[in-house]
Amino acid sequence: MARWQIICYIYLIRSNCKRGEHFPSQNHKGEEMALSDKINKDNIKTNLKYQRDKDREMVKGIFRFYEVEGGSMSFIFKVYKEDPVERYDFVDGEVYSIPLGVAKHLNKNGWYPVHVHTQTEAGKPSMKVGQKVRRFGFQSLEFVDIEDFNFNDKQIVTVDYIEKGN
Repeated sequence: MARWQIICYIYLIRSNCKRGEHFPSQNHKGEEMALSDKINKDNIKTNLKYQRDKDREMVKGIFRFYEVEGGSMSFIFKVYKEDPVERYDFVDGEVYSIPLGVAKHLNKNGWYPVHVHTQTEAGKPSMKVGQKVRRFGFQSLEFVDIEDFNFNDKQIVTVDYIEKGN
């Protein structure tokens, strides 16, 4: 049970008590917190272990360095406390087998913003991110993570079913 579910459950029980009555375990708030903290820590550890194992799966793909064609890039990477600090060296266009977490890092964090100055409706100047310029990325040869797709920038107008002709 998630922490927010425990808190909601405790709130619902307490809110149904009549004025002047006390929730039976109101004198044991420390025990409630200890129980919810323990459940919460167990859930976090389980989820963190699952995510770490998923991020350590090896994937195969092509490194793309958009700033310098044929160039090379190296960086040091560590996400989880249990992981060792690792150095990665990549050359544009080469095929690599790397952990999924590193591939996600390359695809999500390899950009810089180009700001655009605009005016609000009130006429005040403001600034916004006009576009994101990609510096590098990792083009997958085997994995597709549905969470990484951004469906907002592509609009599907219609989808038609085409029958095979005999």
